[in-house]
Amino acid sequence: MKYLVTGGAGFVGSNLTRALLASGQSVRVLDNFLTGKRENLAGLAEAHGDAFELNEGDLRDLETVRESAKGIEFVLHQGALPSVPRSVADPILSNGINVAGTVNLLVAARDAGVRRVVYAASSSVYGDTPQLPKRASMTPTPKSPYAAQKLMGEYYLRIFYEIYGLETVSLRYFNVFGPRQDPQSTYAAVIPRFITSVLRGVPPTVYGDGLQTRDFTYIDNVIQANLAACLAPKTACGKVVNIACGERVSLLDILEIVYGLAGKRVSPKFEPARVGDVRDSLADISVARDLIGYDPKVPFPEGLAKTFDWLRSTPDPDVPAAGSGKGRSA
Repeated sequence: MKYLVTGGAGFVGSNLTRALLASGQSVRVLDNFLTGKRENLAGLAEAHGDAFELNEGDLRDLETVRESAKGIEFVLHQGALPSVPRSVADPILSNGINVAGTVNLLVAARDAGVRRVVYAASSSVYGDTPQLPKRASMTPTPKSPYAAQKLMGEYYLRIFYEIYGLETVSLRYFNVFGPRQDPQSTYAAVIPRFITSVLRGVPPTVYGDGLQTRDFTYIDNVIQANLAACLAPKTACGKVVNIACGERVSLLDILEIVYGLAGKRVSPKFEPARVGDVRDSLADISVARDLIGYDPKVPFPEGLAKTFDWLRSTPDPDVPAAGSGKGRSA
């Protein structure tokens, strides 16, 4: 089967690409490298030959997207300008990529005869409603441009299924984490930031009081969900499902686990809560189980330990290697 992974040089996209190639599938990646990293795709062309193809281009360019969709059976649409804070800082840019880019992708997929599009939606669409757990049947209350853009993407996927018959499934990711997530980015997610800060001996920054909770989802569970969504029965088409573990943990609890993994404590630095952030998040994943057969295999503590080990083994000149002086080796 031939897959197109948009945003395939990003954190989720590159992990999906590697998993597909490892299972013997053919993958074409579309990425403009605005946030994706070339090193995330390093070695794939040499290792997989014609099974891997890279199209460097932008979702906002319809002709580029059309070219990328040719001959594709499944599209895993991970391409986006991520981050709530970034969308607050630049809503025009993020809307162009996240909304207009998604419409371009759907038009190209429809016209190319793609079998199914699986969309990386976001739990941010639920907003700050106090009701837990979050269910896809709840009325969305987005608090940021990014959340509103992701919700619009879901609506477009449903409409393209209902009007044009293009099979679509939307996966609302809940706080995905794991290897290849960039801890250096201004908009880096909390887990790689916490781990990297503690390893460096630098106070980790906590926005708010640290008691806010999230339903963190290890990357392997997200990969499983995408592959399951591709082959799920047509009853899943046009639908939205939550992809998470169905458990929540506070930011301060995460720090305690990281301290244990690192064997040291580094007191956090508290900053005001960020605009657009939600207080608590917890997913009901029962619909995902029923519609696409989703069954998360990696619980949060195991995923956190895997992520810690990956970051610790990644070259970083600012972090001492275990049992040595400054620097650490892969």
